[in-house]
Amino acid sequence: MPYIIAVYDVDADRTHLFLKLFRRYLTHIQNSVLEGFITDGRLQRLRGEIEALLEPHESVLIYEVSSEDYVDRTVFGTDPKADDTFL
Repeated sequence: MPYIIAVYDVDADRTHLFLKLFRRYLTHIQNSVLEGFITDGRLQRLRGEIEALLEPHESVLIYEVSSEDYVDRTVFGTDPKADDTFL
């Protein structure tokens, strides 16, 4: 099961659409950043939903690693994973 980090840059009035989509699959970390484990099947479905939602000038980046162990994650301040700030 891959661990992914998803980042999106979309029009301000459409951010809620992407946040709602990504929250169904991942943990919301910062304004336009989400991360978490996802099955291959759910990742494939997410990719399809992203393609359907994107406007031509918008972008989504997905960084995929085979395990969270391969991510050297440093948090300065409060770790959003342990907080309900974005829920």
